[in-house]
Amino acid sequence: MRELGEELPDNSPRFVVLSYPLTLASGRASVPYVMVNYLPPTCSSELRMLYAGAKELMRNQAEAGRVVEIESAEELEGIEVRLKGED
Repeated sequence: MRELGEELPDNSPRFVVLSYPLTLASGRASVPYVMVNYLPPTCSSELRMLYAGAKELMRNQAEAGRVVEIESAEELEGIEVRLKGED
């Protein structure tokens, strides 16, 4: 996740689709298909509106089961906790 975070731009939003393996509290293995909506606070309002309008279309096209909203690349490091529902 750290490498992915380093690739994200500081001033532009991005959609990132990933398959992230994790072990749930019950011990069961899960590999959710997740879309990360990266929307940094420094991007322009025009880009924010554009990405907000395309979010559901992108989610449906990617067939992602969940959308995780983040504003900084550092938030990617805590994605496992969020996917397990422990946030």
